[in-house]
Amino acid sequence: MIMFQMVFVCVCAVILFLIVKNISTWNKNNHSPKLTVSATVVAKRTQVTQQQHANAGDPTGAHGFSTTTSTSYYVTFQVESGDRMELRVSRSEYGLLAERNQGNLSFQGTRYLGFEITS
Repeated sequence: MIMFQMVFVCVCAVILFLIVKNISTWNKNNHSPKLTVSATVVAKRTQVTQQQHANAGDPTGAHGFSTTTSTSYYVTFQVESGDRMELRVSRSEYGLLAERNQGNLSFQGTRYLGFEITS
């Protein structure tokens, strides 16, 4: 019984930590200025995550498992000062951008707002 309580407390602590972290990032982005700078696309990458879920709510897996796959898209931009920043973008934006594209990057904190290609 004590083991269950320890696991429950740990799971709750992790969930609470993630909620606080995400709210903190959201708040920081909202209070950051919206900036537009000249930048070049220097790299692109994807991150694929898979999660398995027990069918019919049965945690033993007696009814089998289903898998959910999720893909996140990231683009690294280099600004005129030489600094680089990696921002998460939508699937459609990821498809439109190519390495060596030059243009104007708009962002707010760590939030990607857009990229207008100039050459």
